[in-house]
Amino acid sequence: MAGHSIPHFQNDAGHKSIEIGVKEFMCVGAHPPYDHPHVYLDMGDDAEKVCPYCSTLYRYNSALKADETKPEGCSFKPKAA
Repeated sequence: MAGHSIPHFQNDAGHKSIEIGVKEFMCVGAHPPYDHPHVYLDMGDDAEKVCPYCSTLYRYNSALKADETKPEGCSFKPKAA
């Protein structure tokens, strides 16, 4: 894991599922102050994973880049303090 960052995803819009282009990632829930603990998730050999906090279903889509999502706009970019 060292040497690269783990993509973070959020679900402000309350989508039932989000397609992502990585199998290792962090779910933050929604943007602060409505976020949940930032949890690391790893799909392993599976193609989907449910966040234990917000119940968002993440599905792996190999056609997407690490920072792309379907629907669009679910990548989380923390704002500088």
